[in-house]
Amino acid sequence: MSFDEELDNTTEVSGTPSEGQIRVILADSQAIYRVGIRKIFALEDDIRVVAQAETLENLYAALQRFPTDIVLLEGQLIAGTVDAIPEFVRRAPDAKLIVQVSESDESNTVELYRRGVRGVVPRSITPDLLIKCVRKIAAGETWIDNQSISWVIDAYRAQAAALTNPRTQPKLSEKELAIIACITRGMRNKEIAYQIGTTEQVIKNYLRKVYDKLGVSDRLELALYCLHHQILRNETQAAELQYADPGMPLRAKL
Repeated sequence: MSFDEELDNTTEVSGTPSEGQIRVILADSQAIYRVGIRKIFALEDDIRVVAQAETLENLYAALQRFPTDIVLLEGQLIAGTVDAIPEFVRRAPDAKLIVQVSESDESNTVELYRRGVRGVVPRSITPDLLIKCVRKIAAGETWIDNQSISWVIDAYRAQAAALTNPRTQPKLSEKELAIIACITRGMRNKEIAYQIGTTEQVIKNYLRKVYDKLGVSDRLELALYCLHHQILRNETQAAELQYADPGMPLRAKL
C-alpha cells in the first residue's frame, strides 16, 4: 500500500506509541490538512498520531480500535449535530477533545465548552501553539483564550440572572401550584385527586405539564426545583385553600 493510499484510510496508524507519548487521532474532512498536522506532530518526540478519520462515523470506529488521549476535530464535522460531543464522551470518556473552528463564534464556543470540549482553537493556529495546546490538555488543563473566557463568563452570568428573574420563571396556574404543594408533602396522586376534587388521571396529566414547564423528570426533582427556586410561597397557600374541601380542615388534609 502506498503512502497516499494509507492517508485515505480512516484509521491509518503511524507506528506504535512509546510509553508516555500523547496519542492523537486527527479527525478532519480535508486530507491535506491531516497530512500537514501529522508532519507537525511527527517532529515532536512526545506526540504520536495513532489514527486519522475524515467523518464522524470513521472517528467512532477509530476510537474503538485505537486508545487515544487527544482527538483533534474539525469543527465542521459536528456542525448541526447536537449530540456529537455527548456521543464522543460516551464512547471515549478518557479522551480529551480539541475542536478547530474556521471562525470564532460566541454561542458556538460557549456551547462547545459547556458540552465538555477541552479546547477550541482556530484553524489558523500556529504549529507551536497547537503543540502547546495538545500538551496542556493532555496534562489535564483546559485551553481557552481571553475572548472565550469572557464569553463563557457572560453566558453563566446570563444563565444565573435568568434563574432568579421572576419574568423568566415558568408560569404555573393556581391548580398546578396546589398540586406541587401536595407533592412536596409526599402525597400520592390518589390523595391529591381527592384533595382537589378530580381524578388521578387528571393529576397525572397536570404533573406531566408541570414537569415539562420546569424541566424536571420526577417528583423528587420537582420538589428540589421548587425548594431551590422558592416556587411555593403565599400564593401556593391561597391555591391550596381554594381547592381544599370546605368540609375538611386544610391542615388535616395536608
